[in-house]
Amino acid sequence: MEASSKIIAADFIVVGGGMAGVCAAVAAARNGAKTILVQDRPMAGGNASSEIRMWICGSRCPEFAEGGLLEEVKLANYYYNPTLKYTLWDHVLRDFLEREPNLQCYFNTSIRDARVQNGRIEEVIGWGLTDYTTYHFQAPLFADCSGDSILALPSGAEFRHGREAKDAFQEPWGLAQADTQTMGSSILLQLRKTGDDRPFHAPSWAYHYTDDTIPRKELAQPGDNFWWLEFGGELDTIRDSREINRELTRIALGYWEYIKNHPDGRGKGWALDWVGSLPGKRESRRYVGDYVLTQNDTLAGRHFQDVVAYGAWLVDEHPPRAIYHTGEPNRTQELAPGYHIPYRCLYSHNVENLLFAGRNISVSHLALSSVRVMATCATLGQAVGTAAALAVRHHCTPRDVGQLHGKELQQTLMLQDQFLPGLARKNPLVQAAQYDAPALADGVERPDAKGTAPHSLLLRQGEHTSLHFPRPTTIHGIRLVWDSNFQDPKRMRFDEGEELRGILPDSLGKAFTVEAKVNHSWQTLCQSRDNFQRLLLLSLPPREITDLRLTLQEERTPGNPARLFSLEVL
Repeated sequence: MEASSKIIAADFIVVGGGMAGVCAAVAAARNGAKTILVQDRPMAGGNASSEIRMWICGSRCPEFAEGGLLEEVKLANYYYNPTLKYTLWDHVLRDFLEREPNLQCYFNTSIRDARVQNGRIEEVIGWGLTDYTTYHFQAPLFADCSGDSILALPSGAEFRHGREAKDAFQEPWGLAQADTQTMGSSILLQLRKTGDDRPFHAPSWAYHYTDDTIPRKELAQPGDNFWWLEFGGELDTIRDSREINRELTRIALGYWEYIKNHPDGRGKGWALDWVGSLPGKRESRRYVGDYVLTQNDTLAGRHFQDVVAYGAWLVDEHPPRAIYHTGEPNRTQELAPGYHIPYRCLYSHNVENLLFAGRNISVSHLALSSVRVMATCATLGQAVGTAAALAVRHHCTPRDVGQLHGKELQQTLMLQDQFLPGLARKNPLVQAAQYDAPALADGVERPDAKGTAPHSLLLRQGEHTSLHFPRPTTIHGIRLVWDSNFQDPKRMRFDEGEELRGILPDSLGKAFTVEAKVNHSWQTLCQSRDNFQRLLLLSLPPREITDLRLTLQEERTPGNPARLFSLEVL
């Protein structure tokens, strides 16, 4: 082996550090698997990073808002980055990863090959872009969260590409004949309101549009993030990525020059603050799992027994001609939110140790138009990481996890705040306890469709709530769920000049104490002085208790009560 090579071994290798890969890596590490995250960029986040700056979209209904690891990192962003600067958001994500003792990250490392034997990946081979080192990442389990399915070709995993014909899945929007075209990619612009007027001259190699030559003239206005500056769906979004990137930059700079210098004054008082470094991809290759989710499943709001995540974004298909398309820039169809995404869509049907999460899962092109948004991808990552940890624990394949340990997977996900519509957590200790606030024991941990929260308890400073066991009961931990205000999507700022701050919800308990009665005396189990999270999971040495009591010591905003959804022992 060459001198500049290293072998790195772990239980689980995650390829790709977008929101799906980040959540997969953190979930696996927290659940006990020694995990490696390999990312080809210097920062995590993928389409949500400071390089691309797409919003993390998901459910448009607060009662179906994505919780779990995604909500955790959004709240951390409000705490550490209240001015919502993208360059600091990169570091919030890095901190989210670095905090995990079971997780190592290899940034600036590009995967270029894999070694496969008997239908299993033995290792993936990467190149360190800054240390010029070849890495051999070895593990019994791998997850491709790259979006582009970069392990598909070297592993031999079956995949799909392009748009299906109607006779493939009988989808309403299926084509008469299949093709290889996809949704395109976008480069975003961010503008800044200024007190004066500053001219802009695009470089010579950009387009220089006029009223007669600019495509989609009606969209060329300031006050947007320009998501519709899209191109590349008629090309191959992987093979032709260099050409797509250059063409999108030419288009974007030309658009801004046209807007800024237009004689009607539409660009007056606006300045260009930032142009994306990379296109944000919507679609490329999609793996084939044991099930292929379709547009019909999304429209029907279908439920599956092996649900591990859900989709709540509308069907949102972008035409391959993109900016040169003469109709609407996207075609949408409303659906009932909360359709299930089954676990069988998250592992390869022909490579037995390969999982995947993100926009490359086992779906049709039209189902992808809903599944692809990053909040959904994050929940898919949490599901895949948790499944990988169970596969390590039980010494089994990803398929075996679904067939033999599916209920454990679902219960673990819900324990860690992954919402699975229609399913409920089962904790016998909750049923055995007597609560002074029974709403904390009913298992409902989010507001209803009306935005009300009858399954919760309001606590003011100095107030407490408790539970009692008729006989001494052994516990191993405690679990709290606060209200983190799902009405607020907690998105990044629209532009760098926008006056926007991330304000932690009043409904989070800021300072609180949890005590247990052990041998007739109260002992402090947990004391938090500046909580900013929705979920608290605390493991404890086993002990017998008869009572548990939570006291709110301080409200986040004086005079505004905190709201608690769950108080339980584990």
